Amino acid sequence: MAYAAVTAIRSTVATALDNPTVWQVFSFPPASPLANSVIITWDDPMVTPNNNTRKTIDATAHLRLTLTTELYDNQAALVNIENMMSKVFTKLSDSSLIFNIVNISAPTVLGDDAGKMLSVEMSIETLANWIA
Repeated sequence: MAYAAVTAIRSTVATALDNPTVWQVFSFPPASPLANSVIITWDDPMVTPNNNTRKTIDATAHLRLTLTTELYDNQAALVNIENMMSKVFTKLSDSSLIFNIVNISAPTVLGDDAGKMLSVEMSIETLANWIA
């Protein structure tokens, strides 16, 4: 899939992951993480360019998807985050994106005693090109 600009990649992935009755999708880091959300940010490295020609830049964009769910009960939260990972994978598979899931982190607890969440990070790569 070709993108007009590198900024369009995050919004394209966000559109592919849209699932408003199940989770919120942020194509930018929110002020604070919210439970039941998918947060799309750049991974490191952000982009791996392959500019063998002068007119186009073929690149691999590296994104990090942070998935969060409530942590009321450890067992239920673990099942919820596993189901969420599967649904995100399915949403990506059903989209027109050309992507590769590089890795998925082990679940991590976020927050404090007032509000804890369980999260995982999915690192994905997607092909991009744009005119220089």
